[in-house]
Amino acid sequence: MTTAEFDSVRSLARVHADPGVYEPQEDSLLLCDVAADSGLVPGARVLDMCTGSGAVAITAALLGAREVVAFDISPRAVACAQRNARSVGVDVDVRLGSFSEAAELEPFDILLCNPPYVPSETAPTGMGLHRAWDAGEDGRVVLDPLCTRGAELLAPGGVLLVVHSEFSGPQRTREMLNTHGFGASEAGCRTIDFGPVMTARAEWLEAKGVLESGRRTEELVVLRGDKR
Repeated sequence: MTTAEFDSVRSLARVHADPGVYEPQEDSLLLCDVAADSGLVPGARVLDMCTGSGAVAITAALLGAREVVAFDISPRAVACAQRNARSVGVDVDVRLGSFSEAAELEPFDILLCNPPYVPSETAPTGMGLHRAWDAGEDGRVVLDPLCTRGAELLAPGGVLLVVHSEFSGPQRTREMLNTHGFGASEAGCRTIDFGPVMTARAEWLEAKGVLESGRRTEELVVLRGDKR
């Protein structure tokens, strides 16, 4: 399948999320679109962190990756992603774990990540569905270690693609990537209406001064890090 023939919407429609597992949404679609448009996936060894339902990992496999390895800290998500890969008919090695476990299998050519990034009043705990989006007060519980550890997971010349919200500090992500072995740039963006989670937190974000009063949209951003 060539990149030109690839349809992210149809790809994600084939993926189903179990209760307690993040369902593919606009951020998943944007990351898949950017990965497809990059032309880097065919023949590459790909790592998908925070895989959830496996949507991004499955997309990489459909795009012709040589090998796809996916990680999540939720046993329920791992089981869901494994089943989705079998259902779609692609080979994805889905494992339980995070950065330390992924480091045992490095190096990869491409690192894809749709992490939890929604600002939350308290630090995320437990293993419920909220862990798919809650990311601490600044939305960076996973983003910061991704920026500091991403380069160690990649081969020389490897590429990191990460999607997150304007409310979780894309500029900070860019700066951290630039100081931790990458050359960072914006690879894609999309403005969407607030979903239920952001709508529920809108007044809190307004009170913090990070959201204009009455506004109910956000910009999703994919940043690319090219390992130096």
